[in-house]
Amino acid sequence: MAKATPAERPDKTEKTDKQSVIHLVNGTEETANERLVKKHLPAWVISGGLHVVLSLSILGYSLGFPTAAAKPNRDDTPVTVDERKDEPDAKDLTNPNEGLDAKVETAIDAVREAEVNIDGKVNETDPIGKPDEAANIPADNLNTLGKPSDLLDAGNATNLPGAGMTGEGGLNGPAMNNSQLGGRSAASRDKLVAQFGGSKDSELAVARGLLWLSKMQKTDGSWVYDGGQKEEVIAATGMSLLPFLAAGQTHKAPKDPKDNKYQKTVIAGLAYLTKSQKPDGSFKGANNMYSHAIGTIALCEAFGMTSDKSYLQKHAQAAINFIMNAQGVNGSWGYQAKSNGDTSIVGWQLQALQSAKLCKDLVVKKEVIEKASKFLDSVATGSSKATYGYSSPGATPTLTAVALLCRYYVDGWSSQHPGMNAGVEFLNKEWTPTQSKSYDMYYFYYATQVMHFFEGDTWKKWNDGMRDMLIKLQVNDEKKPALHGSWDPDKSPWMGAGCGRLGTTCMALLTLEVYYRHTPLYRRDNAGLKELERGK
Repeated sequence: MAKATPAERPDKTEKTDKQSVIHLVNGTEETANERLVKKHLPAWVISGGLHVVLSLSILGYSLGFPTAAAKPNRDDTPVTVDERKDEPDAKDLTNPNEGLDAKVETAIDAVREAEVNIDGKVNETDPIGKPDEAANIPADNLNTLGKPSDLLDAGNATNLPGAGMTGEGGLNGPAMNNSQLGGRSAASRDKLVAQFGGSKDSELAVARGLLWLSKMQKTDGSWVYDGGQKEEVIAATGMSLLPFLAAGQTHKAPKDPKDNKYQKTVIAGLAYLTKSQKPDGSFKGANNMYSHAIGTIALCEAFGMTSDKSYLQKHAQAAINFIMNAQGVNGSWGYQAKSNGDTSIVGWQLQALQSAKLCKDLVVKKEVIEKASKFLDSVATGSSKATYGYSSPGATPTLTAVALLCRYYVDGWSSQHPGMNAGVEFLNKEWTPTQSKSYDMYYFYYATQVMHFFEGDTWKKWNDGMRDMLIKLQVNDEKKPALHGSWDPDKSPWMGAGCGRLGTTCMALLTLEVYYRHTPLYRRDNAGLKELERGK
């Protein structure tokens, strides 16, 4: 992404170009005076004022007290999606909607979350990899990468549970680790596309995009951004693998070869990631925690889909260990390990931890998730915690979408939770899918997942606009073979300017694959819908 100036950062700390990946800035903040008044204003003054107002009302006086909505103390450069129109005064989004039920039944088998989300000791120091482990990958699929024995040389094997066991293979196989990924099989995809509002045209757009993306892969298995962040090779490789994984493509041989036409592409990409991993679980070519998390998500999803313990388990666990060790003292993650950060960086780390948490053979510490949840509390606005800022309370659409997805995953916020309802309402009021100067795939990627999990009429309306807009924007011209199937870089200074055509295309594909990429965690049944309508 383009380098952010010090004025764009709440902490005004100077950062280098290598630290500017997907840097989202903006939000409302209280001034020091406002916090001082709120803290020290005596309760009896407030109570007395209320009694005076009540007395005047009883006596029949008609006095007009205009509501003074505090103007946000903004940073110099707002989030792109905020530029669609002059931002109105802050709206009251604090209604807790007590009629809504925050406790709902899970839609998948979540018993194993207790098994993996434990307080037990995690192996955090053993190095990973061994020189001959590439032998587990069919050698004929590594023809562009050199000898298999040259690939995975990150150290010695870990002593993780099941590290020496052979995976039982294949998407939706008997040992599939993460049932939230079960919608990615060929049969399930067709059903979920029809159920959640996809179309033949949206699936054709995905097919065109995957073909273009496969052509962008380098001979060493990596991908490289064509924007300003060319050095973030791990982020580009992990982000490019995700659309293939979402479409059910893995490194394992399926029963029917036509169901996994990009097997070689995925093998090469995973080999690049695992070869690049250091003994502490981090990656060469990942200059910040954004990049590390994106590479980790790809490893965890590939493991969750295949249960390949002999090859992927130790790499995925080591990458997760690095994220857990890198958490800042306030529960967030910064650009560098063990530093405090912001909501945007937290979003990627929690996506990675969630991918691991739902895999029965990977370990995630409960205290890491709990600390991250407390950080989200610290940047939330309103009694229902519906909107979110960068590193302090605020109400920006992009960071609200990031935080609401995190809340869904780590705090169990379903469509019946008051905060989720108010947050979704906030996003729907101003920042719905539209092709404009503020077209921003980073925002749309997060917001579409939130709306998908929210379901109902809200999702249908959002999906109709998002699906058709992305289909229309895809380059679908056989006369432009170098661009055919891709999306032009979006207008944001982060995704478009930083990640370029490659990053924008990846985010557009993941958004069009939302129907089956992750199945809902919570049930929105008839009883829940009735409660939801009653609470509005």
